[in-house]
Amino acid sequence: MPAWVGKVFGGLLGKADSIIDEVVTSKEEKLTLKNAMQKMLLDSEATVQENVTERWKSDMNSDSWLSKNVRPLVLMFLVVCTMILVFIDAGVIDFKVEERWINLLEITLLTVIGAYFGGRSIEKVRDTNAKHSKTNKKD
Repeated sequence: MPAWVGKVFGGLLGKADSIIDEVVTSKEEKLTLKNAMQKMLLDSEATVQENVTERWKSDMNSDSWLSKNVRPLVLMFLVVCTMILVFIDAGVIDFKVEERWINLLEITLLTVIGAYFGGRSIEKVRDTNAKHSKTNKKD
């Protein structure tokens, strides 16, 4: 999950916690409500991830070369840009890159790498678990 998502939902959850503390009086009710809200948050994140996976699957089933290769191309582009910035920072090229662009590239690169490799890993684990489940049901 990207860091900004955690910050947004974490902030919302923190505000919700303070509202719960003001409205609900018993500790048991507070704990039950907070747990239910955290479960809703986790469920919504899981739904978002499933939707992303479905979009990626439909891209892979497409007849378009670009839709099948856009993720690897973006990943390669960002890695190349990062390497160029490393060389610029090392003084190989006399050029000044503003900090905001470096931060933007860093966030984008981390998001793309996390989504690409993390998403692929999750897909493979799900596929493996699904195959094992089918095999176990047949036995």
